[in-house]
Amino acid sequence: MGESKSAVLNLIPDSVKPKTVLINLPATTQSVLQTLDTNGLTLPVIFKPDVGERGWMVRKIKSKEDIEQYLSEIKIDFIIQEFVSLPLEYGVFYVRFPSQANGFVNSITGKEFLSVTGDGNKTLQQLILEKDRAKIQWETLKQVYAVQLQDVIPQGKKIELVSIGNHCLGTTFINCNHLITEKLSTSFDKISKQIDGFYFGRFDLRCASEADLESGNVKIMELNGCGAEPAHIYHPGASLFTGIGTIITHWKNLYRVSKENHKRGVPYLSFAEGKRIYNSFKKVKAL
Repeated sequence: MGESKSAVLNLIPDSVKPKTVLINLPATTQSVLQTLDTNGLTLPVIFKPDVGERGWMVRKIKSKEDIEQYLSEIKIDFIIQEFVSLPLEYGVFYVRFPSQANGFVNSITGKEFLSVTGDGNKTLQQLILEKDRAKIQWETLKQVYAVQLQDVIPQGKKIELVSIGNHCLGTTFINCNHLITEKLSTSFDKISKQIDGFYFGRFDLRCASEADLESGNVKIMELNGCGAEPAHIYHPGASLFTGIGTIITHWKNLYRVSKENHKRGVPYLSFAEGKRIYNSFKKVKAL
């Protein structure tokens, strides 16, 4: 809670992550454009707060005007991340107990981005308002697609409304645990062991195919620690009681990692420090 995304990303091997740059405020549109050029980044890119969660202020930036708008709203430092156009996005949860040589993957969540498909008769606005997940996002979508809302969408044409894989932004989470194999766990063991002190968390990533996922040929956009969930439990129609059981196991694993690390000399977080972090995080969320 409240950790720096850029600091975490800096721990991940360059070979499995997109190019990422931290922008410290204050910043101007021109200085951001210069940073893009200096780092070999071209539009579109992803902007996201250096501290944040659940898709807050995460945006795909396509133009100079988008940069200006983002700078007018963001109140904290943010990161620019290379846009990864690989077609598949997953959340892969990894656990390794400090007393054991190898870890394992225990959750894979596939992501279906919010979209609508035309029927040759209805406008984009009608299609959005007829879809429950899209309707919830209406206040944002009506601004993003203002000039297209009255367009009639051709039969069979699919429009991806949101390209950010977050549940709060309308993405559907799919249980893909059938993709867990020994080879896949070995691949993520190899990646995870290159991250100093990492034992427990979810890789949010993109890849070209299921075979690439299994081989660890991926691009990791974020790594979330003990605040992350095995998000496959949000699969539409999934059992509430199965989800509760999964979360209980999840917490037990976290407890064991914490206890074993403590025996190895890692101090527990004090109540005072935890409260300080929480209060700092609340201030960010209030911006």
